[in-house]
Amino acid sequence: MLPEKLKNKLEKRQQENAFRQLGKSNHLVDFSSNDYLGFSWAKDIFDKASKVLVEQNSIQNGATGSRLLSGNHKLYQIVEQQISGFHNSETALIFNSGYDANLGFFSCVPQRNDVVFYDEYCHASIRDGITMSHAKAFKFKHNDLTNLEEILKQVQNENDIYIVTESVFSMDGDSPDLTELSQITKKYDAKLIIDEAHAVGVFGENGKGLISQLQLEDSVFARIITFGKALGAHGAAVLCNQDLKDYLINFSRPFIYTTALPPHSLATIKTSYDELFSQNDNKIAQIKTLQSNITFFNSEIERLKLQRLFIESHSAIHCCVISGNENVKRIAQELQNHGFDVKAILSPTVAKGKERLRLCLHSYNSSEEMTKVLELLATFV
Repeated sequence: MLPEKLKNKLEKRQQENAFRQLGKSNHLVDFSSNDYLGFSWAKDIFDKASKVLVEQNSIQNGATGSRLLSGNHKLYQIVEQQISGFHNSETALIFNSGYDANLGFFSCVPQRNDVVFYDEYCHASIRDGITMSHAKAFKFKHNDLTNLEEILKQVQNENDIYIVTESVFSMDGDSPDLTELSQITKKYDAKLIIDEAHAVGVFGENGKGLISQLQLEDSVFARIITFGKALGAHGAAVLCNQDLKDYLINFSRPFIYTTALPPHSLATIKTSYDELFSQNDNKIAQIKTLQSNITFFNSEIERLKLQRLFIESHSAIHCCVISGNENVKRIAQELQNHGFDVKAILSPTVAKGKERLRLCLHSYNSSEEMTKVLELLATFV
């Protein structure tokens, strides 16, 4: 029997039309997944990943233990070297998911009495990790670097200072001025941490991310990247120097106390990076096609005079703000009824009054699909 307090919380969610339920897979036109380049469905990547395991003489279903016990498969070293080279980082440490990586990093790196400044829209995994760290934490207004400096000036601290943001925000699709942010970080002798989950595979040469595109690698203390978005795989990594990697191996509890990724996941990550590394025109074209689709989608928003509803974005994530859980759910259902998989993002995931439709663009979305979904949306709002 569920305790009464928990039942009341569930009932409140239902009353606020914010009750979460697991959906079913569908065959609608995809405007909801993070599979920006279509890698998750690519048969050649699946086949090549399987071939990697055969070449490694490693046909096994599970990892058999944590990386510190029996699960540190030989592919880990290969893949960590591969991705650190690709992203121009000294080294990398793979985690089981983006949530694990952020929780594992922020719960153990900032120490008691250190100070963390984080964008108010940072992902829940970042905020959860900061809470567990026992460091002092201050949020600054979204992408407002003037506000960040105002707070920095007010906080006098002799311990370490960390500044945290995302290069592309998952619920808005926008980006901070990372160049200016790096300058502020140097000015206050702080350590800059960037979550690049939604930038890898979308921005930069061959999808290396926004930090690489802006040549800011040396200004960043650590980058968190994930493989479950544009790379169509699973897992995540912290890009950092060797000393920080050693520290995480010794003190990051989500890394230490979990079963490692299965070998096939590692092989898939390797193969997906091989695709990004490759100069094969077809694979590089997927990134170029995605960028073309982003440009086209923005032009259609303008043509249909929908700018007032959309948060400005040049990423693969585009959000149409429609206030009220009931309203946004109704319009999402209308779009789904017409064959388009568009999801509603409800409060409390986003602030009350900022509920939205979140449309994710992909290299495989056609111009006709993008035009049709926006034309339909224009009739409902």
